[in-house]
Amino acid sequence: MLTYPSFVARLRARDDLGSVQCAHIRPTPRIGGLGLVVATVTTLLFLVPEDQKSFFAVFAVTLIPVFSAGLAEDLGWRVSALGRLLAAGLSAISAIVLLQLWIPATGLPPLDAVLSITPFAMIITVLWATGICHSINLIDGVNGLAGAMGILIALGLSMVAAEVDAHSLGTVSAALVPALLGFMLFNWPLGRIFLGDAGAYTLGHLLVWLAIALAWYHSDVSAMALSLMFFWPVADTFLAIGRRIGTGRAVGAPDRLHFHQLVMRALLLLTRNRLGKGGANSATTLVMLPFIAAPVGAGVVLWNQPVAAMIAWIVFGCLFVGTYLAGVVFFRSARWRKVARGLQDRAELRRERSLARHPAN
Repeated sequence: MLTYPSFVARLRARDDLGSVQCAHIRPTPRIGGLGLVVATVTTLLFLVPEDQKSFFAVFAVTLIPVFSAGLAEDLGWRVSALGRLLAAGLSAISAIVLLQLWIPATGLPPLDAVLSITPFAMIITVLWATGICHSINLIDGVNGLAGAMGILIALGLSMVAAEVDAHSLGTVSAALVPALLGFMLFNWPLGRIFLGDAGAYTLGHLLVWLAIALAWYHSDVSAMALSLMFFWPVADTFLAIGRRIGTGRAVGAPDRLHFHQLVMRALLLLTRNRLGKGGANSATTLVMLPFIAAPVGAGVVLWNQPVAAMIAWIVFGCLFVGTYLAGVVFFRSARWRKVARGLQDRAELRRERSLARHPAN
């Protein structure tokens, strides 16, 4: 912590406060993923059974492209969103080629008809794995949200692994929990560090391939049920794509209309800014955790029931979209627009008073 000011000055985080999607109040380093990766690679190389070390060592190798691109962006070497997506795709292709696994049959005949054609199954796997990496990165800005969601998914995967005696996969999944808890100590509630692109993309790659491997090697595990655990980031990403297409904006353009940003602004309005931006940021995670945990829990309960898992996807999807749209309509009503204008006026007044007390030299 003694080197914190000088460290931030050298990182990409120094200009984050000017970004459209900014939800924090101070420049924040985005290298929390370093600790996560070190802990995970240690587990992959040293904490798995001897007869499976080669598999997990190769798994560790597949992290290199996605982690490297993310870290370069975090350190200031401006890797575009497309560049990071391509890196995530390369990591996914590496996993398919080196580990020889991809999304298996789901137990749903229409989808399995496509997945039975190996090239199509591989393409779908690359798209799914790449999308998960990117979607988790989208929510690393609200204190604790990405880390807490990672903990929930890792716990869910370890519980399903225990059901089918997949000890090695369960060990690696469970090992992510203390690694993420260590990150959370600095990330929530004060937001001293973020996962960053390296951490978020790598976490997505780890979780999605642990899920794919679990379904691949244990045919009684439903890939559809495991996909439920990733419901929240996937739903938020598709909602963002639909929202931007509907408004004529570029699909990759950043905005401040993600679900967690809507919740954060709602908390500011409901408390008339008594929480402050920092307090609302951290409180947003507490508000959202039960809703993120629900599909993860459903995935655990329905681990061998693909049809029920598909129905759960539809139900959660309807609830997600309906809740979001209802929230937008409610907080755009005349009453809350008036409150928002009042908050903006007070913020401007505080800024002017601060400038008057501390005029520029």
